Amino acid sequence: MKNILLAVTGLSPQVITETLYALHQSARQVDAIHVITTRHGKDMIYSGLLGGKGGHYFRYLSAYGIDSACMDFSHTNIHVISDEHGIELPDIACESDNEHLLRKCLELAFRFTSDPETTVFFSVAGGRKTMSSCLTLAAQMYGRPQDRIYHVLVSPEFESNSDFYYPPRESRQIELKDKQGQPFFKESKYAQVDLIPIPFVSIRDHLSPDFLNEPKDPGTLMLSLIREDTSLLTINLRSRKIIYKKLELDMMPAHLSLYAFFAIQKKGCPKEARSCGNCTDCFMDIVSIFEGQEQISELYRKISKGRPANEMSDSGITNLDAPNFNMYNSKIKNNLLNRFGPYALKELEIASEGKKPNTCYGIRMKRDLIEVIF
Repeated sequence: MKNILLAVTGLSPQVITETLYALHQSARQVDAIHVITTRHGKDMIYSGLLGGKGGHYFRYLSAYGIDSACMDFSHTNIHVISDEHGIELPDIACESDNEHLLRKCLELAFRFTSDPETTVFFSVAGGRKTMSSCLTLAAQMYGRPQDRIYHVLVSPEFESNSDFYYPPRESRQIELKDKQGQPFFKESKYAQVDLIPIPFVSIRDHLSPDFLNEPKDPGTLMLSLIREDTSLLTINLRSRKIIYKKLELDMMPAHLSLYAFFAIQKKGCPKEARSCGNCTDCFMDIVSIFEGQEQISELYRKISKGRPANEMSDSGITNLDAPNFNMYNSKIKNNLLNRFGPYALKELEIASEGKKPNTCYGIRMKRDLIEVIF
């Protein structure tokens, strides 16, 4: 059985050696280390842990007589969070960054738990709180009975010291600082590093088999756990939300007014409900959409709480043309995809049917499953 340490870190790479030390002190072998971090975190790991084979990671192995050949940890095991363009993120600073972080955690958790001959130690001791939360969620999604989540607690005065990476085998004096920032010295033998197991409930066994063939996006995984006989789509104009399978998506007024317009067209279709699922009779071409401009504008005014007409852009949602309709539709699609996942998207999106110039647009979901709250 191969033991893999999968950890998140920020600007304190010493959490890796502290966790490794705590695992070894608890008689837990580690065969490979993989780290999820940011671009700045990567630089800190390179310089602090792996630099020129003289970093603190190699010093730890040497101090405790561990053969580096027995453990797989190198530059290729540093997994940097990147955006949709492949650009490495310097930090986790916004909701979009956090989505990329969660995807990376899910991807690697899926990868390392796919092999039945592995045990994964998920270390949530490093990085921002959101990094710990995302890795914990990934462990809950894909973790198996043999996998574990660990946190590491270090004596406070040593934890705040950037030069402390692990308790050395031979005790030595280390310069520390008290609460007032005044320096003092203390023997390293007083540094306590405790491995804290965190109980977690895995939902892996509740996922359908096709969800374990490849890593899924967060929205799809969440929706797969919510089992209902009917999945209503609620468009709440009062709260500016779209609700589907108990997940909520906040929408900008311009986006919501256009989306609500298509939902209302769907609801108002006179054809028999039995044929609604595969029928596109309620789909509209671009000319028909423009003819509905007054209704779209009225929805926008209602959602935006009666914003005066003279404050509205003459090239935005109140005066649609083909380019900005496509722009709005693209943004709506991305919002739906990021929140609800690709499985739900085909039901929820403003879909297109036919080729230019005869393309028509509409929502595929059955009209009796759509609710619009004014």
